Amino acid sequence: MIVQTCINGARSADFHPQLPLDAEAMARDGAACVAAGAAELHVHVRGLDGRESLAPAAMDRTILALRRACPGTLIGVSTGAWIENDDERTLAAIAGWSELPDYASVNLSEEAAPEVMQSLRQRGIGIEAGLASVADAERLVRLDHGGQMLRILIEISEQALDAAWEVSEGIAAVLDRAGMRRAILLHGSDATVWPFVRRAAERNWSTRVGLEDGKALPDGTTASGNAALTAAAVAIFRVGR
Repeated sequence: MIVQTCINGARSADFHPQLPLDAEAMARDGAACVAAGAAELHVHVRGLDGRESLAPAAMDRTILALRRACPGTLIGVSTGAWIENDDERTLAAIAGWSELPDYASVNLSEEAAPEVMQSLRQRGIGIEAGLASVADAERLVRLDHGGQMLRILIEISEQALDAAWEVSEGIAAVLDRAGMRRAILLHGSDATVWPFVRRAAERNWSTRVGLEDGKALPDGTTASGNAALTAAAVAIFRVGR
């Protein structure tokens, strides 16, 4: 039961003045989040042009900077299909990484998810299975990879809270029926960030917060940055315990 901080995601620079978009900024921000209570970091690596990238040069530079700034902290990355926009290029990039993340998130909604997971396993990289719908959960069950996951992400994009609850409960029900007992990390986005942090605390699941998911604090004000978001989530988890 941890708080993970997702420090940047696919957000653009105009989303927040403290959004970290290069390796050194991610390293500084990551260290501040760990100091605020983050157990892990999830990052979207950027190339020198500021755009998301899985290219070995960008990945190696970023992971090395984070390792130096946050020794002992687990670091995860996204493998979203939109990053390289080509499945073969995605697989080639993973094969070329020298500085390996501890885990990588794979969206089960993406066609090449099985191949990406296999590539990650071959490199010894843990897998977070990202489930945003009941169909994603059903696909994971069919693939029978539940026993090989580091954890399962229930990640909700619906902004209407009733609809978001319905999707998350549907995903959890599929996993329960299939007997998948992997660790679960539950998170929302924007309007649903804090309701899902509280729900995760109630269920003894992990959660995540950060500028990838939203910039508002629980009281609705804009956070100064990722460290403030992290501290707010950690405070909720401490009360929940």
